[in-house]
Amino acid sequence: MTDNTIAELAAGDRVAGRLYTDPDIFDQELTRIFERTWVWVAHESELPGPGTFKSTHVGKQPVIVTRDRKGELRTLLNRCRHRGASICEKPSGKANGFTCPYHAWSYGLNGQLRGIPYPDGYEGVLDKSELSLKKLRTESYGGLVFATFNEDAEPLEEFLGDAKLWIDRFMKQGGGYPIKVLGKHQFKFRGNWKIQLENTTDGYHFPIVHRSWMASVDAETADMMSFMTDPAAITHDLGNGHSVMQMVPEHSDLDADDGTEPLQGRFDDLVAELSKTLDDAQVRKLVRAMHGTGFNLNLFPNVSMSSAFFRVLRPVAVDETWIEHVAIGPDGPPEVDAVNRERLRIHEHFQGPFGFGTPDDAEGWDRVQRGAQGAPEMPILVNRGIGRETTSPEGWPTAHVTDETGMRAAYRKWKEMMGDD
Repeated sequence: MTDNTIAELAAGDRVAGRLYTDPDIFDQELTRIFERTWVWVAHESELPGPGTFKSTHVGKQPVIVTRDRKGELRTLLNRCRHRGASICEKPSGKANGFTCPYHAWSYGLNGQLRGIPYPDGYEGVLDKSELSLKKLRTESYGGLVFATFNEDAEPLEEFLGDAKLWIDRFMKQGGGYPIKVLGKHQFKFRGNWKIQLENTTDGYHFPIVHRSWMASVDAETADMMSFMTDPAAITHDLGNGHSVMQMVPEHSDLDADDGTEPLQGRFDDLVAELSKTLDDAQVRKLVRAMHGTGFNLNLFPNVSMSSAFFRVLRPVAVDETWIEHVAIGPDGPPEVDAVNRERLRIHEHFQGPFGFGTPDDAEGWDRVQRGAQGAPEMPILVNRGIGRETTSPEGWPTAHVTDETGMRAAYRKWKEMMGDD
C-alpha cells in the first residue's frame, strides 16, 4: 500500500470500513504489525521454573514460550526444522526438551537441535548447529512477557514508554503480593481483531451494552461503575498505540489510600475470614483491590489489562479473532486463597463464558463485522470527543472516558506501522 492509500484508510477521526473486511489488508497487518513489533505471549507466573512452557501464537505463527535450564525466557517457533511439523501441541506443562512426533528430531529448551534418529544418510549434508528452532527476541516487564520476530525492534521498555507507569499500578492489585495467573478461558468471535482492540478503552458502550450486568450487582458496585458523567473519568493516549481509560480514578493507584473509603459490605465474610490471620492493613489492601484497579490499559497490538484481568487477542482471519480472558490474583500464603476464590467468582460473573459481560461484548463485535459488510466505502467514526481533547501535564492527549481517544491512539500506531515500508 502507498502512503496515500494508508492516509485514506486511517484519516485520524475516521477509518475505512475496509479495515475490517479486506483480506489483503489483514495479511499485511500480520507482517507489518504482528511480525514487527512486541506481542504479548505470557505472564511470568505461567513459567515458574526451568522446563515450564506455554504454547501460544505471535500473530498466526505458533510459538512455544519456555524457560531454559538456566531459567532464561525463550520464545521458539513451534515448527520442526526437518519437515515443518509442530513439535508441541500441549497448551502448557514441563519438559526437558521438545521432540517432533513425526521423525523424532529433538531440541533442547534453548531451541538447539540435540538429536536426529538414524543419522547415517546425513553425513556431509547436515550441520546440527545450523538447524536450531527459530528464536524470537524475548523480553519482559513487570511480569509481562513479550516476543518479536523483529531483531531491529526497539527495546521493550522503550516500546512500552509511558504505559510502564500504568503496568506498575496494575500490578499493585496483589495487595502487597505478586500477581499470578489463576485460570483462563478462550472464545472466538466472528469479527476483525481491531474491533476488540477498540473496545477496551471504549467507555461509551458500557452502560448500554452492560445494562444486565449493572442490574445484577450490588448498589455499591453499580455506583462505583457509574462514570458516564464523572468529569474526573478520563482516557489518555500514552503513545505507541497504548491508551488507558480511568473509570474509577480514585482506584487508579491502589497505594493512594487515606483509609476513609469503606470496604464494600459484600466482602464482610471475606474480611472476617482474612482477619483471623492477617492484620487490618493487609486485609484492607487485599479487599480494596478485589475489583482490580480503576482503569483499563490497552497495549498495542494484542493485550489489555482490564481492571482485574488480562484480555489477549489473536487474529485468525480478517473476520475471525480468538480472545483469551486471563484471571489473576495475589500469589501469597494460604491465607490469600480465600481472596482468589472470590476474585474468580467476580471474574466469572462478568468475563466468564456464562457471565454478564463477555456474551454482550461479543454480540456487539459480531454485529460490527456484519454491518461493516454494507457500504464498504462508508467510514467508521472514531471522532467522539476530538473537539474537547486536551493535553495532560504529562503531555498525554486526554479526553473524557466516553470519548474515542484510545481508538485514535491505536489507529495512529496502525497507520505508522502499515505505512512504514
